[in-house]
Amino acid sequence: MFSGLNKFIKYILPKRLFYRALIIVAAPTIILQLIITIVFYDSVWIKANKNTTRSLVAQLKTIEEVYKNDKSNLDFLTDSYKNNFNFEIGINKEDFPNISGERKFSPMDRSLRRELKSTFGNNNYWFNTSKFKNAVEIKIRSENEVIEFLVPKDMVSASSVRLFLLWTTLPSIVLIIIALIFLKNQTKPLVKLAKAAERFGKGDYVNDFRASGSQEIRKAAFEFDRMAKRINRHLNQRAEMLSGISHDLRTPLTRLKLQLAMLKQKDISESMSKDIDEMEKMLNDYLQFAKTQVQEPSTTINLNDLLLSIRNKFNNNNFTFNESSDLIELKGRLTALQRSFENIIQNGLTYGKKVNVEIQKGNRLATILFEDDGPGIPEDQYKNVFKPFFRLDKSRSLNQSGVGLGLAIVEDVINSHGGNIQLGKSKKNGLLVKISLPF
Repeated sequence: MFSGLNKFIKYILPKRLFYRALIIVAAPTIILQLIITIVFYDSVWIKANKNTTRSLVAQLKTIEEVYKNDKSNLDFLTDSYKNNFNFEIGINKEDFPNISGERKFSPMDRSLRRELKSTFGNNNYWFNTSKFKNAVEIKIRSENEVIEFLVPKDMVSASSVRLFLLWTTLPSIVLIIIALIFLKNQTKPLVKLAKAAERFGKGDYVNDFRASGSQEIRKAAFEFDRMAKRINRHLNQRAEMLSGISHDLRTPLTRLKLQLAMLKQKDISESMSKDIDEMEKMLNDYLQFAKTQVQEPSTTINLNDLLLSIRNKFNNNNFTFNESSDLIELKGRLTALQRSFENIIQNGLTYGKKVNVEIQKGNRLATILFEDDGPGIPEDQYKNVFKPFFRLDKSRSLNQSGVGLGLAIVEDVINSHGGNIQLGKSKKNGLLVKISLPF
């Protein structure tokens, strides 16, 4: 029971820290305001209004009895109440109104109806509190005559209730506005820290980040900055080491190629040259992998323009691109994304005959579909092909060389942009590569 209630409370509560903190600050103020208003309304205003209304109705009853006892002093009676109590009194023999003029949900009308009913009985009274701004019209049936009263509204209801509500509500609103300003300033450093962490997760530089806010937030921001610098330093050192090793290995390979070219035994020279060429291709793959580890500044990328430039670069009729009619722009590293897309397209053209690329625009998400008509990849190997140095020659081609870094590089680039990559079966019974990128 309590677990379900706890889940329901978590579901209805806001997810952002700013609004949760606002509830913590504003809820006690609002609850206190409601309690004060209810207590005042119940114990003070209703009772005071009841006593005021009862006193007024008692005066009306007295006027009726005096008039019934001595109708000759009518002028004296009306003038006295007009001068002393600001009453307007009129007596006529008009028909009693059939339509009620009272308001059903007005506390003042309910209180007045209750007192008039208990004093004069049913169907012997009529009143209207909304016809005049500062007066209440009351009619009393007395034998064959109707006594009309026009009394000041403040004799029926206390006018200080609106002023009381104003002075209790206005300070609460001012306090909540002040709390909004302070909470906004306190949560702003957290939002900045979250955005910096998001940028760092996508591979961007975060050198312009400055710690601000309270001491705890500054401490977290300072530690994040130190962590980001250590990780960047580690990535740069790894990339430089891998690049350096690859460059150093290319020098003896070049010497070996020159020596093989001078050999007279051509059959041995050709077989060894193939091995050296394969080793050189491996080194190029290593260098490409190292380049993906080097930081590149983010820019605004138009996906349509990027894929159009790749199509023009390949200049291959077997590569088709269905351009999207929607403008899709995202923040990312242009060179890394271009190299990833080219890698997928080149694999499709190598292992198949035709490659088709299509862009689909969703809710804050762009989906890029790469489809080829090659042999595809078994479903049980979808996860393995993203592992570095994993080669799946059996399903793709036995004659193709490589070190198995292609899809590993692509996945690393896509994940660093906050997206994901999935494999599947294309409509042409080949491989489907589905890339989703946020924008």
